[in-house]
Amino acid sequence: MSNGQTEQTATLGQTLAAELKQEALSTRKMLERIPGEQFQWKPHEKSMPIIGLAKHIADMIGWADMTINHDELDFEKSDSTPKEFSDASELVAYFDENLSNALEILSSVSNETMMQPWRLRSGEKIFFEMPRMAVMRSMVMNHIIHHRGQLAVYLRLLDVPVPSIYGPSADEQVF
Repeated sequence: MSNGQTEQTATLGQTLAAELKQEALSTRKMLERIPGEQFQWKPHEKSMPIIGLAKHIADMIGWADMTINHDELDFEKSDSTPKEFSDASELVAYFDENLSNALEILSSVSNETMMQPWRLRSGEKIFFEMPRMAVMRSMVMNHIIHHRGQLAVYLRLLDVPVPSIYGPSADEQVF
């Protein structure tokens, strides 16, 4: 650049934060539509209830903290108490809180930290180890997108209008 200014390049975390923010828009729309009276509904006996799926999605967006600020998650040492929600608005507020925290963490993390290894384990058994960037991409972002697709099917089966995601849906002709 001329006049003494340097070109600023976004970090890996900032780039991922922008994508996460965009994906969160349609994920949030899905969560808002979950009917409270159907929280325990599931499409098949082997499926999880809709509220379990929705809580998993809302939790996953909060995994940025564990991924960026810790070297591993050891299931043998983790103590997780499931959150309870009485309606979709409480669930969405929890999702929004986790999103805000994730965006803050990603906006300030260095590229060097994003490339450091992270492990998922249960005691001595290591399930995987990969760079934090890959964990954020696969175990957080892609995982959320996968379960959001499941949630779209749940909503369709409950005859709840499915929001547009990457383009119009049968219920929302956006664009």
